Amino acid sequence: MGARLNHGKDELDEVHEINVTPFIDVILVLLIIFMVAAPLATVDIAVELPTSAAPEQPRPDKPLFLTVKSDLSLAIGDAVVSRDMIGSALDQAANGKKDTRIFVRADKVVPYGELMNVLNLLRGAGFLKVGLVGLEKTQ
Repeated sequence: MGARLNHGKDELDEVHEINVTPFIDVILVLLIIFMVAAPLATVDIAVELPTSAAPEQPRPDKPLFLTVKSDLSLAIGDAVVSRDMIGSALDQAANGKKDTRIFVRADKVVPYGELMNVLNLLRGAGFLKVGLVGLEKTQ
């Protein structure tokens, strides 16, 4: 004797919902992969920066030089200026023109971080056109 249990229709109903659990699993796996791979992408390599062999540019009539001396003091032209007064001294030297190119010269022994601090002072004062001065490579 055989018996059949009636479970309703033989067809499966369509599900109209998106199952987000597999999607979240994939995103978490990708996140872990990128968290592991990102530190490997930044490698510290010691480099020696090359000297410039760029062609000589025409010199302006009255260039405005900002000098960083070996004792880390600043000078605009020949006048020594404190770091607090750099913005007003540059405004006076450039006649209030913020688009004046400032040529920055630094002694060889000035640390790179100190030079970056001076460039940040220039940016804070509103002078965005900066040129770095160096000696040309001789043959």
